[in-house]
Amino acid sequence: MDRRFSLLVALVFAMTAALAFGAVQSAVAAGGTISGAVAFKGDVPKPKKLKITKDKKACDKRPKFESSLVVKDGKIANVVVYIAEVKGGKALEKKAVTLDQNGCEYQPHVLAVAAGADVTILNPDKVLHNIHTYSKVNKSMNRAQPKFKKKLKVKFDKPEIMEVKCDVHGWMAGWIFVAGNPYYSVTSDDGAFSLTDVPAGKYQVQIWHEKLGTQTKEVEVKDGGTVNLSVEFSG
Repeated sequence: MDRRFSLLVALVFAMTAALAFGAVQSAVAAGGTISGAVAFKGDVPKPKKLKITKDKKACDKRPKFESSLVVKDGKIANVVVYIAEVKGGKALEKKAVTLDQNGCEYQPHVLAVAAGADVTILNPDKVLHNIHTYSKVNKSMNRAQPKFKKKLKVKFDKPEIMEVKCDVHGWMAGWIFVAGNPYYSVTSDDGAFSLTDVPAGKYQVQIWHEKLGTQTKEVEVKDGGTVNLSVEFSG
């Protein structure tokens, strides 16, 4: 009798766990999507060519232009779109990312990374770089990366947007967006973004650009629905 009772308890526990897991899965699966594109209105300024003043053999292999405003076919790249506050939903995946300094230029120009995830900083240039983050929430980093140190691993534990520069090569500038939840995106060359598996509800979507500022858009997401969000910055 005791053995039967134990088996029954185990079966009930397993079924309850399975149902709970299924509920979480279905809640995520039933989530909605926020997608769209970020457009630029006005005359697009001509990209300024950067002057390479040192380590020209490594740094001047190709022409470089200022990346603070990249517009193609009326759409803006390197715009961070994110939900600052959200309850529930999918878990934040702490996926490792890479910041490359190939040719004395940050690639990507705006790096998005989950809080607590590994960031590998590459130095294939065979020259000295110095990674300097201008953060207000995370501890600022100011570390030399000699030519023999091809990889440097770091972490940022708290959400924020911080500028990164190289103290050796003054033209090198980029940004790191540290995400506190999984609902974030950085626009590609076509200005597109997409936030998926968003739980139903009303949200304040933040749209940040290093030069054009920040906009806030209120949206309402329904289970399985798609919100088409159009964003426009004026130059």
